[in-house]
Amino acid sequence: MTIQSFIPPQRTLMGPGPSDVSPRVLSALGRPTVGHLDPSFVGMMDEVKSLLQYAFKTENTFTMAVSAPGSAGMEACFVNLLTPEDTVVVCRNGVFGARMIENVQRIGAKVIIVDCPWGRAVDPQALEDTLKQNPQAGFVAFVHAETSTGALSDAQTLCAIARKYDCLTIVDAVTSLAGVELRVDDWGIDAIYSGSQKCLSCVPGLSPVSFSDRAADVIKNRTIPVQSWFLDQSLVMEYWSGQGNRSYHHTAPVNSLYALHESLVMLKNEGLEQSWVRHKAQHEKLSLGLGDLGLDYIVPKQERLPQLNSVYIPKGIDDVKVRQYLLKEYNLEIGAGLGQFAGEAWRIGLMGYAARTENVALCLAALKDALSQ
Repeated sequence: MTIQSFIPPQRTLMGPGPSDVSPRVLSALGRPTVGHLDPSFVGMMDEVKSLLQYAFKTENTFTMAVSAPGSAGMEACFVNLLTPEDTVVVCRNGVFGARMIENVQRIGAKVIIVDCPWGRAVDPQALEDTLKQNPQAGFVAFVHAETSTGALSDAQTLCAIARKYDCLTIVDAVTSLAGVELRVDDWGIDAIYSGSQKCLSCVPGLSPVSFSDRAADVIKNRTIPVQSWFLDQSLVMEYWSGQGNRSYHHTAPVNSLYALHESLVMLKNEGLEQSWVRHKAQHEKLSLGLGDLGLDYIVPKQERLPQLNSVYIPKGIDDVKVRQYLLKEYNLEIGAGLGQFAGEAWRIGLMGYAARTENVALCLAALKDALSQ
């Protein structure tokens, strides 16, 4: 068998991620590769750091991109901050809250779970009640935008409650960064991670992270080695510090960082707040159209995530056949349900470059056709 070059089909990506990538970002990806310690590349890294601080709305010195997907960003936050002696309160309202719990358990720390219904935001009162009952807790972890359900939690309130009980916060912003309001410094978030492939509309494979000074001090002063050598951020700090000579830790994904830089430049040019507004406006257009098709949202309106729309599959409709039809006839990808909603819901993404009027129109027209078949 002769294997030839792979040429992927041209799809419109409106699932839970990855999202459509702008031609500008794809063009940046193909620029000449240089060494990861090349002075020109090091200068670009400084700009990536500054642009990530802009996107996160933070002045945290320790802000960077982990050279791996968002799941590695999650693990980097947990393994660097926690030891087996710690107690962590984790709020679970979907699949990705459950993954936080697994991280805590693998470290050997004690986990206390605040369970909230799937498809709903995390309940702030449930968190406060739990912290009152467990004064030994030192950390609170939650998902800002739960990709498995489309629920958006009130990160500002949850972080204020955690701070009230002297807990550091670990926040999943994989789907929320650049898509909805997120203010790391103003809200007092201590450790946060995201992904390049969601609302930043970059290629998959990078995880922006940021640590507050409080969190950075925990990492610098820990006496137990971090269980992951690659994700040990104390070894990476100097590479992203921008001070003096860069220390070698690993070969950075040079071209992927070109792409991230370009996507962040595009975000800065558009304006972060304007990006939030755009995602909300396109969500409102989509929600009206989905209502006309008789599709019901899982998440109550006031808790809905604009860039990830989860709707129930109508009775009698074959989930797989509809998604296959959309892919075959329209080159359109939407997402299947996950976890408790597997086989019962569709997840429609409006992330980054995909949050455009023409994508909304295509999705609604294609779904109308598919449902009529």
